[in-house]
Amino acid sequence: MSDNRQAERPSDASLTRRRLVSLAATTTGAIGSTMLNLPAFAEEKTAVATDRIEKLLPGFRRSRIRTSGAEINTVVKGEGPPLLLLHGHPQTLVCWHKVAPKLAERFTVVLTDLRGYGDSSKPDGGKDSIAYSKREMARDQVEVMRALGFERFFAAGHDRGGRVLHRLLLDHPAAVTRAAVLDIAPTATMYAQVTKDFAMRYMWWFFLSQPAPLPETLIGNNLDFYLQAHINKQNKTPGAIDPLALAEYRRCYTAETLHAVCEDYRAAAGIDLVHDAADADKRIACPLLALWGEKGVVGSTYDVRQTWREKAVEISGESLPCGHYLPEEAPELVIEKLRNFFT
Repeated sequence: MSDNRQAERPSDASLTRRRLVSLAATTTGAIGSTMLNLPAFAEEKTAVATDRIEKLLPGFRRSRIRTSGAEINTVVKGEGPPLLLLHGHPQTLVCWHKVAPKLAERFTVVLTDLRGYGDSSKPDGGKDSIAYSKREMARDQVEVMRALGFERFFAAGHDRGGRVLHRLLLDHPAAVTRAAVLDIAPTATMYAQVTKDFAMRYMWWFFLSQPAPLPETLIGNNLDFYLQAHINKQNKTPGAIDPLALAEYRRCYTAETLHAVCEDYRAAAGIDLVHDAADADKRIACPLLALWGEKGVVGSTYDVRQTWREKAVEISGESLPCGHYLPEEAPELVIEKLRNFFT
């Protein structure tokens, strides 16, 4: 691995299994961050859920890390340079199950549930849904990585996770040495270029952001239908969503999660745009890779590479032959592209 691509860590931060066990029982030096001692997947709500996750992510060890604003469900595997992977909506960290085990052969792979999603905590949104601003969600991820002993790391984010990563790269430019965003254009760009076609195809951007309790009440009337319809609308590769993964998405998509998700989208349509406007002249400093599905809404609506060229100093990217769910629809290509980019 060339020096300019080596994610920097404290010299004693080689994340061996012994170190991870030790970390899980201690308070870290990161301000406001505490690792809670949990055996691997021991707090899953049922034995069935535990078995599902262990089948999807074999050998990954689970911890629950307390940040300054939330408790973040985290799983880790691998011995190499640290690589943080962030999921999107309506999914959880298991969306990386086809990708993460292979990447863990070369990297220390860290998967988290974003605050409000999966098995992470769901704090009150507060005024202007500030707790779900990408600024606060990004802070969680930096504190998680510090709790694991990583001051600098690689990172990739899909969908909502990509938006969290974008903010992380602006607020914490020294933390990430190389980054990848999957199937997104910048949030401010997308809102600034809304068309009728986009609004019809991405209707949840405008529905989930409506004041509570309108979307929570209507969607909550049939969570099963909404979750399946949402996934079906964006998946362009039949059979790509593993039934075990789908079962995990449904287990975690509770009324409490739905409210947190709406707060995420409310923040995106409000306070996040305020933050983006204030940082309009900032550019992502590290090398950035953009990947998108050629059959998806983002890829067919925007010149994705150009949208990121306006936000980053160094950008590369390409489309993949799939829809929105790149890690599940085109896992082998995602593994190849991420491994090459981060190596």
